[in-house]
Amino acid sequence: MKDKNRPEALTKEKAGQKPAEEPKAKVQEFIEAIIIAILIAVVIRALVVQAYKIPSRSMVPTLLIGDHLLVNKFIYGIKIPVIRTTLVSVSNPERGDIIVFIYPNDRSKDYIKRVIGVAGDKIEIRNKKIFINDKPYKDDFSIYSDSIVYPAMVQPRDNFGPVVVPKNCLFVMGDNRDESADSRFWGFVNLQDVEGKALLIYWSWNSEEDNLLKKVRWERIGSLLK
Repeated sequence: MKDKNRPEALTKEKAGQKPAEEPKAKVQEFIEAIIIAILIAVVIRALVVQAYKIPSRSMVPTLLIGDHLLVNKFIYGIKIPVIRTTLVSVSNPERGDIIVFIYPNDRSKDYIKRVIGVAGDKIEIRNKKIFINDKPYKDDFSIYSDSIVYPAMVQPRDNFGPVVVPKNCLFVMGDNRDESADSRFWGFVNLQDVEGKALLIYWSWNSEEDNLLKKVRWERIGSLLK
């Protein structure tokens, strides 16, 4: 037997009552859903993962102009945007990591380089060869496009240091050693300015290719970075 005192489902209208509020409620729900989606996207972008595009040749051959990357922003910890205060420390960048960071000489720009030295490392470059703590560095990812070797008195590209990486800092270089403006020229990267670690290439577009069908570098899409 039906209980007369039991209310019907909330979505049902009482007999003879017009659902005047329903369209308004749907619009409100739609707006709330959009706001929530935007907030989630902002949080993910700020704390978890962010997309970047490569504009220069400084990381060739690892990264090419037109590569689009996903960068893990959580791997080194959670930072408060703008003030850069670390809320949760997860790990620190290690030698060999490809990192995105705030460019020290123009904080409106993000740079991407490879970590060569961490705090306490002694860095020296002799005739293009890197030495870390007085031992030759196994430089697996680099290329050299210029046969000229400049002395340190001319510029620091090919002969540099020795210097010791300060506490809470990193020494970084581009894989394209002869075409990269990096720590040899403008100094160290503060750990607080590290945005994240480059994970993979999700899209690659060669704007210099005339053939439309060959503009997409299909073989690079999905490539994990190391």
